[in-house]
Amino acid sequence: MSMLKKKKEIPVYLFTGFLESGKTSFIKETLKDDQFKDGLTTVYIICEEGEIELSEKEIEENRFVLRNIDEEDEVTAENLAKIDLEVKPGRVLIEYNGTWDVEKMIEALPEHWLMAEGIATVDASTYTDYLNNMKQMMTRQFTYADLVLFNRCREDHDLPVFKRTVKAINRRAQVIFEMPDGTINGNVKEQLPYDMSAPSIEVADEEYGIWYLDVFENPEAYAGKTVTFKGQVYKPKKASADVFVPGRFAMTCCAADIQFVGCPCKWKDAKDLKEKSFVMVTAEIGSQYSRELGQNAPVLIAKSVTAADAPADEVVYFQ
Repeated sequence: MSMLKKKKEIPVYLFTGFLESGKTSFIKETLKDDQFKDGLTTVYIICEEGEIELSEKEIEENRFVLRNIDEEDEVTAENLAKIDLEVKPGRVLIEYNGTWDVEKMIEALPEHWLMAEGIATVDASTYTDYLNNMKQMMTRQFTYADLVLFNRCREDHDLPVFKRTVKAINRRAQVIFEMPDGTINGNVKEQLPYDMSAPSIEVADEEYGIWYLDVFENPEAYAGKTVTFKGQVYKPKKASADVFVPGRFAMTCCAADIQFVGCPCKWKDAKDLKEKSFVMVTAEIGSQYSRELGQNAPVLIAKSVTAADAPADEVVYFQ
């Protein structure tokens, strides 16, 4: 009985973003690094036509084979399998339509097409308008992004808020900003409402979202500090009796995407805490490796946990 040969794994590079957000321009810049000139055939799947296109020279030199998907209904496993059979690519580059559901493309990928990198491009000059009027469509592009590039940034843009809205959806994404002079700023810092030079931090109810995102992004900066904040009690089923998660429900995108966000906390009387009750927690912040995130993440060791009233607004917002 013959064994079926396993198909070779093919890396997929997925570019998302609205029309004219800079997807093709970013791809053209990537080609300058010659990383596609390795002899492999790249199938370039184009899901919308913008003003900028690859030249015939760029297509030929990088061994690109172009395929178009013009309608969202054509994003199917059958059509992608057909492209795979016809082209037999060494890699896949997808320029996706930002108004389409990115989840649909991910689910349609052939089994041996594996996500290597997701890149989302954003026009900073229109981001606030899209966020206010089309938030779910805008932010779902960040879900599978390893890199989010904001281009056309200006000095009057609130870049820390831009970064915060991305991190609320996808904490692992790297966020960078292209400034007016063409330089790249990948080190935009959150404007923290508390003093990081102090050994103790008091987080007001309305500041929880900022603290939560920053402590996960910079756990080492908080290690050893004491924090006081109000949270709701959650007890993970598989956690030990002396561990609970004090946190808050946060709206990451829209009302349908409200989720509980918090840090694991060790407390000797955790077993006596009432599920979903609000408590005031004072704890030392530690840091340990998280397999889920692939990096260090914050952990808390409580010094005191006392009953507290619910905050005026129980839902956390990241804008």
